[in-house]
Amino acid sequence: MSYSISNITQVADCNVLLARAEKEKASLLYKKLTVERVTTKYAETSIEVEAELQGVIVEISAVETIINVLPEGQTKEDEMKKKVKLEYKKFLLENRKESYGAVALLERELDLARVEQELAEVENFIAIVTNHSATL
Repeated sequence: MSYSISNITQVADCNVLLARAEKEKASLLYKKLTVERVTTKYAETSIEVEAELQGVIVEISAVETIINVLPEGQTKEDEMKKKVKLEYKKFLLENRKESYGAVALLERELDLARVEQELAEVENFIAIVTNHSATL
């Protein structure tokens, strides 16, 4: 971006601008660190949730196969209860996947990219003001 730096005619004004920009930079660095940690956590969680979900789906399929061959009785009832529990676990994992899955991970990565662009622009601003201050 092009700044109207030529309107600044005193070193004191440059110092004020630099102090504010440095404060903003520190804030953005902290935000970047936070977003990086959240992004890493989402990446780890999305893989774990997906793996666990696939395991539960396989387990449900196996239990359904067992239920289909069992005669009526206590064992069949136990397997049917097990299937209901697995279906509930699947439901919970699917909900968790929405919150921490691939889509949520991409949103966090977008947040990180935005913070990095803001930080780069603040650093650019600091360089421009520093260079201008040196010419006054």
